[in-house]
Amino acid sequence: MMSKRYLNNWIEEDLARKMVFLGGPRQVGKTTLAKSILTHRNLSEESSYRNWDVLADRKEILREQLPSESPLIVLDEVHKFARWRSLVKGFFDKFSPRRTVLVTGSARLDYFRKGGDSLQGRYHYYRLHPLSLPELQNLCPEHCDLDALLKFGGFPEPFFSRSERDWRRWQMERQTRIVQEDLRDLERIQETSKVELLMDALPARVGAPLSIKSLQEDLMAAHATVARWLDVLENLYFCFRISPYGSPKIRAVKKEQKLYLWDWSLIDDPGARFENFVASHLLKYCHFVQDTQGHKMELRYLRDTDKREVDFVVLQNKKPLFAVEAKLSETTLSPHLKYFCERTSIPQFYQTHMGSASYGDARTQGQTIPFSELCRRLNLV
Repeated sequence: MMSKRYLNNWIEEDLARKMVFLGGPRQVGKTTLAKSILTHRNLSEESSYRNWDVLADRKEILREQLPSESPLIVLDEVHKFARWRSLVKGFFDKFSPRRTVLVTGSARLDYFRKGGDSLQGRYHYYRLHPLSLPELQNLCPEHCDLDALLKFGGFPEPFFSRSERDWRRWQMERQTRIVQEDLRDLERIQETSKVELLMDALPARVGAPLSIKSLQEDLMAAHATVARWLDVLENLYFCFRISPYGSPKIRAVKKEQKLYLWDWSLIDDPGARFENFVASHLLKYCHFVQDTQGHKMELRYLRDTDKREVDFVVLQNKKPLFAVEAKLSETTLSPHLKYFCERTSIPQFYQTHMGSASYGDARTQGQTIPFSELCRRLNLV
């Protein structure tokens, strides 16, 4: 098991000046990361760690009484408390710079900010992603297994267990907690059974244009309701959507979004799972650069009205950096890469796969390379 994650050093550096909010899906390792920072600072959990889901800690938080002696307070899942924003602001304003706060939560903390004064300028926000191939190579090379990562997903518990039985049980428990705790505590959704059906339906729709109309027909719910449920599942880090990129020159589609999951192991189709696997690595890269460097990063895709497509385009400050096509096995270069090479300003095109072959030119016709080489070439995290 790895002793720290790819964000540890960045978070520790920022905590010297501001609060840090750390969001990410359930069981991705946020609590472990936070406790590792306490350990690194020789701070005890008793004096420095409070969890909203622990009854004794919750009573203390409800009274808005936080321990004031520790130089760092970790508040876990505190976004479920309606006044959490005012609580941390008051604590920080009173004790900074001698003491600061690390807030973690299994939801978008930039979305679930309820009540109180603005926190602008008082915190930095990070998003913790599942384990990726580069992270394992850098911090835990003895456990770096691309096939296992693709099969069991990047959440630490099922990945390190590498047991199909443990994976199945973990998946059931995780979904139950999302539905019975997060949806109840954060969104007050009553029709949780239909949200569960939606969650079950999404893996089969990964990588294809997302049709809310089709989903509403399957779920027998209103269009606006299904759209809201999708927003909620995004806010809870269950799924994410990407929009098209392009210009009138290539007659790009403008509105159709594609959907992916934070846990690619839920997807049965091997090709769609690998596409989601690549999407997750690229989103992790985008979030890392944005959260640590302040650049506006976007993950999009290319498709024109004649259905020519490249799976992903990464943009930095609205300028394209590179495009990536995901193919599970080695195959000839997609002709769509050359087509878009000639008609867009995207400087490099890659086609990546699980094999070993490399050929082509990333600037003129596209280049096919193994996924491990793509990670190295693009400095993914």
